[in-house]
Amino acid sequence: MTSRYRVEYALKSHRRDEFIEWIKGLLAGPFVLHADVENFDIAYMGQNGTPEESAEKYREEHENTVANECRKRYLEIFSDVEKLIEHTIIMDDLNERDPTRMSVSRLRKLVPSLGKFFTKLPLTEAFLYEDNRRNISKRRLVSPSFNDVRKILNNAQIMALTNSYTQENKQRLKLITFDGDVTLYEDGKSLDQNDLVVPRLIKLLSMDLFVAVVTAAGYPGQSGAVKYYERLKGLIDHLNSEDCKLTPQQRENLLVMGAESNYLFRYSNEMKGLQFIENEEWLLPRMRDWDKDKIKFIMDTVCDHLHHLRNKFQLQNTTTIIKKERSVGIIPNEGCRIFREQLEEMVLSCSNKLSLILRGSQNFANSQEALCSSDIQVCAFNGGRDVWVDIGDKSLGVESLQKYLCHSSNESCPIEKAESLHVGDQFASVGANDFKARLSACTAWISSPRETVEILDDLIMLLTKQNN
Repeated sequence: MTSRYRVEYALKSHRRDEFIEWIKGLLAGPFVLHADVENFDIAYMGQNGTPEESAEKYREEHENTVANECRKRYLEIFSDVEKLIEHTIIMDDLNERDPTRMSVSRLRKLVPSLGKFFTKLPLTEAFLYEDNRRNISKRRLVSPSFNDVRKILNNAQIMALTNSYTQENKQRLKLITFDGDVTLYEDGKSLDQNDLVVPRLIKLLSMDLFVAVVTAAGYPGQSGAVKYYERLKGLIDHLNSEDCKLTPQQRENLLVMGAESNYLFRYSNEMKGLQFIENEEWLLPRMRDWDKDKIKFIMDTVCDHLHHLRNKFQLQNTTTIIKKERSVGIIPNEGCRIFREQLEEMVLSCSNKLSLILRGSQNFANSQEALCSSDIQVCAFNGGRDVWVDIGDKSLGVESLQKYLCHSSNESCPIEKAESLHVGDQFASVGANDFKARLSACTAWISSPRETVEILDDLIMLLTKQNN
């Protein structure tokens, strides 16, 4: 049973996705209008002398009729949303070509927080696939849920990346990036060679795709390669094993982007492990221009703010604040925990603090803070058990990979956003570090490593079908 706490928590605006909620609302209409099965049953079974066998047959026939009608109505809605998305893509393209137009699509008026679409989405095809799997249209008491819509959007996205939608534009999926915790492995754990996701990652590499882990965990320099090896041990050990059938080039298509967008590592056949890539080789031009003194000031200010919040919530004896060159965070001590509400409060408070710093607010008494207006990008996020603030974000991490990989391979430059997919678990609008990846790639929102395995099975099946 859903607790009152979980209900209230789900209603928090910063934990909702307006586009998914909007589609849910559209689907509620057909569900309500076609859900009154019991009254038909009662009316029929209340007839005198009705044989029990006839009643059961009637129930099955009637439920199938209602389910088919519901499916038809749901399909009409997804078809309409599909058309609205196509119209939005056209409008966005026209606005980019002529910025003076500033036209707003119908869908953006309905969902103001809507992001950018890099591909069309075959929602009707994806709905039919998920309906056959989850029997959405046969449910009479539970309406289409957030998770139903999320999974339909996920499947529509991978279908768009692997079928005629991209073939029309002669595009194909080239880069797939993953979050670490809760996406590839459980929170705080690491990849084991027996984990189900490992053979799927190997299969993606065998299909000449670039596979990258874009994680918040930040360990600089070649010494950091040891830390990332510990997280990805099962995958890297397989690459080094005699059983691995990948070519040397396919093995070197594995990369790790650490601390959102700060440290890049690539598998090296020579080193039989991850090799640190110097920043000069991959940093985006605008990231090279970031003032190191301002970065230090931002980290110092956020660190002080976290100390203030720790004292405020009396967490001095149960938490530790860790400060690195380009990140700072608060983590629970062993055997302790930070309550979810406190994590949310801290990440929102840090986000507000960053907003004031980065726009150079004159409200600060400290004149140095007032002069810190900068184009430096910073993200604050709730990791589930801790809070971190990092210089940069995953949109920059993914974009850096897109440009670096085309220069270091025979790919055309840069790898397009419509040729990239990011898989992660944190896509809420505030306090979730996968959210920014939507600016640089197509995305799939999963909730566990098991879901990652499921979506990769679907993706590999579609890629195999496309290649055949």
